Amino acid sequence: MANVVELKVNLHCEECIRKILKAIKKIEDIETYNVDTQLDKVTVTGNVTAEEVIKVLQKIRKTASPWE
Repeated sequence: MANVVELKVNLHCEECIRKILKAIKKIEDIETYNVDTQLDKVTVTGNVTAEEVIKVLQKIRKTASPWE
């Protein structure tokens, strides 16, 4: 069953968005992903947890927290 992971991420420039997308695409078992620049929100659907996605983003020096 697919999990929907929604995270708050600072998306302040095109370069940041490109790096985030590149990192997310490398995660195994994801089905879909979406980046909403207006809300600074990243949504990932698949067999992943919020912790897994946050760790991947931390590796590229991006701070992420669960969407509330």
